[in-house]
Amino acid sequence: MEHRGGCGADNDSGDGSGVMTSIPWDLFDNWAENQGIASFDKLHTGVGMIFLPQDDKLIEEAKKVIVNTFRQEGLEVLGWRPVPVNTSVVGFYAKEAMPNIQQVFVRVVKEENVDDIERELYICRKLIERAFASESWGSELYFCSLSNQTIVYKGMLRSEVLGLFYSDLQNDLYKSPFAIYHRRYSTNTSPRWPLAQPMRFLGHNGEINTIQGNLNWMQSRETSLKSPVWHGRENEIRPFGNPKASDSANLDCAAELLIRSGRTPDEALMILVPEAYKNHPTLTIKYPEVVDFYDYYKGQMEAWDGPALLLFSDGKTVGACLDRNGLRPARYWRTIDNVVYVASEVGVLPVDDSKVTMKGRLGPGMMITADLLSGQVYENTEVKKRVAASNPYGKWVSENMRSLKPVNFLSATVLDNETILRRQQAFGYSSEDVQMIIETMAAQGKEPTFCMGDDIPLAILSQKPHMLYDYFKQRFAQVTNPAIDPLREGLVMSLEVNIGKRGNILEVGPENASQVALSSPVLNEGELESLLKDPQLRAQVLPTFFDIRKGVEGSLEKTLYKLCEAADEAVRNGCQLLVLSDHTDELEATRPAIPILLAVAAVHQHLIQNGLRMSASIVADTAQCFSTHQFACLIGYGASAICPYLALETCRQWRLSAKTVNLMRNGKMPTVTIEQAQTNFCKAIKAGLLKILSKMGISLLSSYCGAQIFEIYGLGKEIVDLAFYGSVSKIGGLTFDELARETLSFWVKAFSEDTAKRLENFGFIQFRPGGEYHGNNPEMSKLLHKAVRQKSESAFSIYQQHLASRPVNVLRDLLEFKSDRAPIPVGKVEPALSIVQRFCTGGMSLGAISRETHEAIAIAMNRLGGKSNSGEGGEDPIRWSPLTDVVDGYSPTLPHLKGLQNGDTATSAIKQVASGRFGVTPTFLANADQLEIKIAQGAKPGEGGQLPGKKVSAYIARLRNSKPGVPLISPPPHHDIYSIEDLAQLIFDLHQVNPKAKVSVKLVAEAGIGTVASGVAKGNADIIQISGHDGGTGASPISSIKHAGGPWELGLTETHQTLIENGLRERVILRVDGGFKSGVDVLMAAAVGADEYGFGSVAMIATGCVMARICHTNNCPVGVASQREELRARFPGVPGDLVNFFLYVAEEVRGFLAQLGYEKLDDIVGRTDLLKPRDMSLVKTQHLDLNYILSSVGLPKWSSTAIRNQEVHSNGPVLDDNLLADPEISDAIENEKEVHKTVKIYNVDRAVCGRVAGVIAKKYGDTGFAGQLNITFTGSAGQSFACFLTPGMNIQLIGEANDYVGKGMAGGELVVTPLENTGFCPEDATIVGNTCLYGATGGQIFVRGKAGERFAVRNSLAQAVVEGTGDHCCEYMTGGCVVILGKVGRNVAAGMTGGLAYILDEDDTLIPKVNKEIVKIQRVTAPVGQMQLKSLIEAHVEKTGSTKSSSILTEWDNYLPLFWQLVPPSEEDTPEACAEYQSTAAERVTLQSA
Repeated sequence: MEHRGGCGADNDSGDGSGVMTSIPWDLFDNWAENQGIASFDKLHTGVGMIFLPQDDKLIEEAKKVIVNTFRQEGLEVLGWRPVPVNTSVVGFYAKEAMPNIQQVFVRVVKEENVDDIERELYICRKLIERAFASESWGSELYFCSLSNQTIVYKGMLRSEVLGLFYSDLQNDLYKSPFAIYHRRYSTNTSPRWPLAQPMRFLGHNGEINTIQGNLNWMQSRETSLKSPVWHGRENEIRPFGNPKASDSANLDCAAELLIRSGRTPDEALMILVPEAYKNHPTLTIKYPEVVDFYDYYKGQMEAWDGPALLLFSDGKTVGACLDRNGLRPARYWRTIDNVVYVASEVGVLPVDDSKVTMKGRLGPGMMITADLLSGQVYENTEVKKRVAASNPYGKWVSENMRSLKPVNFLSATVLDNETILRRQQAFGYSSEDVQMIIETMAAQGKEPTFCMGDDIPLAILSQKPHMLYDYFKQRFAQVTNPAIDPLREGLVMSLEVNIGKRGNILEVGPENASQVALSSPVLNEGELESLLKDPQLRAQVLPTFFDIRKGVEGSLEKTLYKLCEAADEAVRNGCQLLVLSDHTDELEATRPAIPILLAVAAVHQHLIQNGLRMSASIVADTAQCFSTHQFACLIGYGASAICPYLALETCRQWRLSAKTVNLMRNGKMPTVTIEQAQTNFCKAIKAGLLKILSKMGISLLSSYCGAQIFEIYGLGKEIVDLAFYGSVSKIGGLTFDELARETLSFWVKAFSEDTAKRLENFGFIQFRPGGEYHGNNPEMSKLLHKAVRQKSESAFSIYQQHLASRPVNVLRDLLEFKSDRAPIPVGKVEPALSIVQRFCTGGMSLGAISRETHEAIAIAMNRLGGKSNSGEGGEDPIRWSPLTDVVDGYSPTLPHLKGLQNGDTATSAIKQVASGRFGVTPTFLANADQLEIKIAQGAKPGEGGQLPGKKVSAYIARLRNSKPGVPLISPPPHHDIYSIEDLAQLIFDLHQVNPKAKVSVKLVAEAGIGTVASGVAKGNADIIQISGHDGGTGASPISSIKHAGGPWELGLTETHQTLIENGLRERVILRVDGGFKSGVDVLMAAAVGADEYGFGSVAMIATGCVMARICHTNNCPVGVASQREELRARFPGVPGDLVNFFLYVAEEVRGFLAQLGYEKLDDIVGRTDLLKPRDMSLVKTQHLDLNYILSSVGLPKWSSTAIRNQEVHSNGPVLDDNLLADPEISDAIENEKEVHKTVKIYNVDRAVCGRVAGVIAKKYGDTGFAGQLNITFTGSAGQSFACFLTPGMNIQLIGEANDYVGKGMAGGELVVTPLENTGFCPEDATIVGNTCLYGATGGQIFVRGKAGERFAVRNSLAQAVVEGTGDHCCEYMTGGCVVILGKVGRNVAAGMTGGLAYILDEDDTLIPKVNKEIVKIQRVTAPVGQMQLKSLIEAHVEKTGSTKSSSILTEWDNYLPLFWQLVPPSEEDTPEACAEYQSTAAERVTLQSA
């Protein structure tokens, strides 16, 4: 299992490993005998495993506290046993932090029942924790376990070291009926001994994304949790969460509380980690009582959401469950001698296959448990039925839960136009907000798409007033957990929310279900009215205005305190619904509205602190909420629902306006009714909310509510502590009074005499003269074009002056250089040609930009020795060889370019592997200098790339193996990176296929990026790229461009410093990009710690872009970002322009270095001491704090050049090297011969065949190899088996495989079969893992047995036959053919735009499992389709000997009518899918060849 864990910089200190077992009484009795202590009374003895401080004096103090507490509780301490350990096997970092480890034995006299004994020990532990919390050494004392049933041995150790370190584990007397083993890879906290797992109940592989909200809600529950089993001692077991501990530790605390209060472990986990039970075809029909159970609890416990494989035990039951999305692998098998194994991989333990009676996997939301007393094993539905049958949940829900009935939208405006305008002005609307956002949503029912990036100043730096929401940036998932795909996997998501009092979760009863259920958090006026009338909610409306008659100073803060008091009083008087409202009949000049976000958040935090939050819900009735980001902010800080009354009124006004009526009448705009306009607006908001939740990997709105998944840029401590406590705000900012003034600047507009007759346009989205400053503006692009086209230094210095005199735009504008040296002559500074080698261009895909732009940029970078980036669209092989046919600047090879020279190469040095895997073939990978894994994109982190359908020309579609004209939106997650160990695996795969290419991982700046980057460095990446939020994009929803991601200055600082603290900085090159325009930017980035510098938008501008900001429309006026031939002909750029630009930037860097007195860039990398704050005043505040960027934790041990020039990180010795060293195999590759081999394989042999494929692809391309390698492997294959296969490789595996089989395969043949004479039935067994054939572009695979989740996701051309799959099979396929001869999971063919699937449906259960958005479902009637199906099944029999397939062929006429064919629109007219095809065949053929 070692490869699934992480290691520190010493390669020896594990992030953690541990084991939980039953208490080994024989071992302890033996010790007691030697000590002369009486043997233990097993029923009445508890054993504690304790980490104590290192210092002897402190050990004594700690023991004293422990013994005294036990004594007060009436427990007798029988003895202390120092745990025997071997410290020589501990790594350097782990040894420095290593605690003193001892066991304590205590006798519980007054209890007889096991549960009571465990409860007594739990109370003792809580009291001890409370007693030492105040001590200076408190953080050094930790109970791994204190129990009468289980014990945990763990530490910061590598997998195999655990058993060597604890000699108990080697002792023959150590016996246990079960063991839970865990190996940790830490990414959300730095490794520490107590954070190793298993915890006291759980081992958790994954990440809880909603942790901040879960902690808030657990804290609010503290006052209301009561249970008779505690005999009134509930106070002594608080708190129930610890913000300093890891997410896993907190989940463990919550589970422990439920279990100790009398729940069974399986019930506790069903409450905390519920499955996606809504519209679940199996549950709804067969197990309605399970649905009732989940419905009953959904309003009481917000789900702990995120990827999770949980193994749990209380010593009596042991079990495993998986999160609702199935985002971690879990395979299980049972043997004849009654042993059950569950593990993240198969092959981790030696097992004789002939003894195995069952091989399965846990699917999404599934659970398996074993009763240790009776020896029974319960599978998923049995477990859940038993739990759900314990109470009449269905009856309670139907009698007590009330659903809010939908109310029709208003059909006329309530206010006149002038009043609407005044309201909009007072609450800060701009004309862009109304026209581009509200009206677009009302007309189209979806969020508007825009392009380029966010190049306006952060709200705090801006001179224009901003709404409070603009100070918040959404957080997003990267690496440690995946984003969810709301387009294709929306079935696991829900916007439902319950309103009303949340009862005491420790007690079960009908009254807990008394709540109102809303289908979404968006209310209209009528629905809000019916909530106000609900007799049980006893709603109270609190107006949110502050009074400035006595002046602005202190007014806002005072009013907030009053508002909180009023809320407090209302709740104490039995109100269950607080409505915070800025709705009023008449606006008053001296009573401006409190920003609603501030009001909601302050009340939310106040009620949590006072233990009242569970008693009432908060609803906002507000004018100041109209965009998806604003809804998300309100919900994230505590609102359960929002009635956006002014936004709805704006929709009605738009629909009734003369302009709209005329457009609809003339057919210029689709006709919508006034009600539809409002429905559309709400629909767009809901879709946008799902998108925002999914970016963080959260499925349920109820877990997002109050989870504070935001970062703050520009609010000071007093505001954050009062209203947004727990959110990160690194740079400080506004005080209450400054915020009040900003609010007022909007409010007064509604009252001035000369108020404009229309809304102001602030220019936040589109550039406009007099509007907000944009970093990329027309004047800047004109100056730059002049400088690079005329090659004029004086013109470039005017461009530099333009940048130097711009308004403050980014954080680095607040800093300047100071030097500790005298200037030197420029001649002594390193040459420009060496500086430009550190420059890269952005990952702009061919498709988003035109071929001309893409190739011109690549040629320019190759001339300079810098690096260009392919983006995520593959690359035409014609670009890989140097040009030799150039005459007068033109080449027949690339006829559309000008200004060429002989020797130019149009290849991109950096080739990108993105989540869509478009164009990622073995040859593409083998021809790269560097490979970049695009985890996130600065302009829209947490989402996949987006290419509008009209930009997918035939050429683009060919490179991407997709269909012309069909829009391409990449999945938000890489389906093979759901966690850090998966990323490490993909890095391994890429190093495997191309051992000469450095692998980079592209992240986006956000708080917490430092620990993520450490994980990435441990995962063997060569380069980490940090992108700022201001990067560009070809197409993206507006709210994503504006409201996600942070500035690179902060992200780079955190990454650089965290890597240095962890001793990992020398392992990786740090590259940074986002809004770079000049040499000053390069120097700033270097001082903060970057080695290399990326230029995106500005490189496009240098080649001719004029910032028209219409990339997403395919109408770019200069052919830079269009695929239309006539526009591309206008492309003005030549590679020389970009060469000139980068040389000018390098000269600018040299000039600055000379002024500072330094000879080379190396000397200033990481030197934050050369920076100081600029002396300047901002309009909004003087309270910004840049110390975070200016701080330093030391410099890397190597120079930047040494770090950049180190060798590519290696995968170490791998099985492929042995294969390639085999003379017969190397001869077959060299001379295209045939060879047969048989090799043994183990699960530690990962990405096997990848390196062989890379060698073949480099030599012969994707299709040129004429030899044949026939290799048979036997055993359990590691992850990514047979990845990136090329034609000519015929691979057979006899045994089983883990995840990612056949990833990226481009050809060849892959056969997976179980061993002969197994004890299980092959077609029922899961034999390959999840996400097989991801991004495959060819070849065939035959599997005898079932596959896991997401089979053939993003398959472009491969053909497959398999005997069953999990959920989401054929997701986002664009070509190829998949045959499934057995059962499938939910959500089949989501987003499938090409290719065909044939699915055998023997019991008529398929139809509800298919995602019907795109594909149509039909029987196999076309003769060509029947032939295709039959021949694939025949091949399956021949290759695998499948009994299932042969019985289908024997009774072909009976089975054929049971097959369904899934056909996307692009395949409807093909001969395989269309029975009437023959008639038009002749015309078609000519079309296709044309």
